[in-house]
Amino acid sequence: MVARALTWWTILKISLEERLVYRGDFALGTLMRFLPIVTQIFLWTAVFAASESGTIVGYSRNDIVAYYLLTMLARAFSSMPGLASGIARQVRDGEIKKFLIQPIDLISYLLLARIAHKLVYYLVAAGPFALVYYLCRSYFPGWPATDVFAAFLLSLVLSFMLGFFLEASMGMIAFWFLEVTSLLFVYMLFTFFFSGHMFPLDMLPDFWLTLVDYMPFKYLAYFPAAVFLGKIEGEALYQGLLIQTAWVVFFIVSCRLLMQAGFNRYSGFGG
Repeated sequence: MVARALTWWTILKISLEERLVYRGDFALGTLMRFLPIVTQIFLWTAVFAASESGTIVGYSRNDIVAYYLLTMLARAFSSMPGLASGIARQVRDGEIKKFLIQPIDLISYLLLARIAHKLVYYLVAAGPFALVYYLCRSYFPGWPATDVFAAFLLSLVLSFMLGFFLEASMGMIAFWFLEVTSLLFVYMLFTFFFSGHMFPLDMLPDFWLTLVDYMPFKYLAYFPAAVFLGKIEGEALYQGLLIQTAWVVFFIVSCRLLMQAGFNRYSGFGG
């Protein structure tokens, strides 16, 4: 048990050191990602200027801008760039067989590497995030109540877990199809739209809103942002956290089952 803990700590430490090499790129890239918010401010200002009322489905212009900033924060937790494609590449090139002959669990290794990536990202990006949120502070209604803020933080952690195991499950499909680029492209389109990153999901027609409620995507970006802004509260808040947790458990189990089934059929082709 102690030896295994030391192994995981060593992997995490090495992964942190690797990510810190690119801290300058992290900081600059994070700051540049906020530039589209200027376009969003102009866009929604024009939309509300043309609207007869000051709100759209319960959102004011300030709420929309704050929502967009919060979804960017949520996506910083839940997005896993290169995870599924990296797993597919390792399967296709034969690199995956090292996890069959070494006493290292594939999913745990990938999770520790991604935790290291996120820790460095949050550390380096804290400055750009703080600057942008300070400049845009007038768009926010203020800090939520303590219990709501705690639920918001919990939803961010769950969104990280959901994003990781969902995308890792997508990567495991490479054991059957090898090339999953087209599948991942479709997945990215669905995620970007149904996660609420483009606009609040409340704006969808009732049919589509009901359909989205049965999907895990809304818990990647929309749900944490809506919790912070007080759009989801009371019983609906606790029910949402329970559903988000259930999706995390579902994809943890799915990821494990797909990995074991994939290992059983893997033929070891490649370098």
